[in-house]
Amino acid sequence: MSQNVADLMTPNPFSVNIKSTLHDAHNLMKEKNVRHIPVIDEDGAFVGMLTQKIMVAKVMGIMATFGANALQRKEKLTKVEDIMVSDFISVTPEQPLSDVVKFFVDNRHGCMPVVSEQGQLVGILTSSDFVRLAAALLS
Repeated sequence: MSQNVADLMTPNPFSVNIKSTLHDAHNLMKEKNVRHIPVIDEDGAFVGMLTQKIMVAKVMGIMATFGANALQRKEKLTKVEDIMVSDFISVTPEQPLSDVVKFFVDNRHGCMPVVSEQGQLVGILTSSDFVRLAAALLS
């Protein structure tokens, strides 16, 4: 049975660089079918998170203000660093799952980036990971 974050997380998650654009992130979300994208700096350190909720709000705002025809152009002009959440709570690979699951339930988060003590992004833990764990335990 899984005991800590490292046992359940997805290692080496898809991510975008802080200098990427909304267009880059939007394409990655569609291509890889993910709802959360960690944002890293040039050294691979975790600096923020882009969520589907943030992306949808930004895209809808662009369309409402400039129209659908301007969406792609405006997405290419919008930097990830300007829309990401930079105070996103992260976990370490060593943290007990029992502590982390309580945070998920209490705060209704869909994911948590997994970051090494040096600040490097090493994985991602999602609510879907806990659903898979529950299914395995119920089998």
